[in-house]
Amino acid sequence: FVFKLTAAKQQDHFFQAAYLEERDAWVRDIKKAINCIDGGQRFARKSTRKSIRLPETINLSALYLSMKDPEKGIKELKLEKDKKVFNHCFTGTSVIDWLVSSNSIRNRKEGLMLASSLLSEGYLQPAGDTSKAAAEGLSDTPFLDLSDAYYYFPDSGFFCEGNSSDDDVVLKEEFRGIVVKQGCLLKQ
Repeated sequence: FVFKLTAAKQQDHFFQAAYLEERDAWVRDIKKAINCIDGGQRFARKSTRKSIRLPETINLSALYLSMKDPEKGIKELKLEKDKKVFNHCFTGTSVIDWLVSSNSIRNRKEGLMLASSLLSEGYLQPAGDTSKAAAEGLSDTPFLDLSDAYYYFPDSGFFCEGNSSDDDVVLKEEFRGIVVKQGCLLKQ
């Protein structure tokens, strides 16, 4: 799950993700930043809280921990779609249902706003083509309240079996060098 980024000054930077979907998310975000900069726009990560006017009383970190609670949180499942098996994930509908049942929101519309914030801030990740397309802006909302839109917690051990969802072409390259410290590769 390693990919290489070559800077304008011909400097190579290597990144290693823990799993395929994380690598895909990095590549997607880096491409967005490159397109933004190439288009002459200033690239800056905007806070979701400010852009959708999320109330200051909502603590996304605390909400995330509640969602992950093994007894009272969202149940992680093994789901199948399009000949792929998604492990340790859940549906968009189950997230909204959980938010309603935990009295975190008043209605499903508020739930979409809150779930979109969790997604934008990295507390939830899209899994599968439907949710990935929405997260990339191909839908009215970045988060989908659908039973076939899959999501997962970033630290859940999520993995997908079956056909790879990798749309990006990653060139295989032989890496040589000595390890200077964990996470860094000194290329010879």
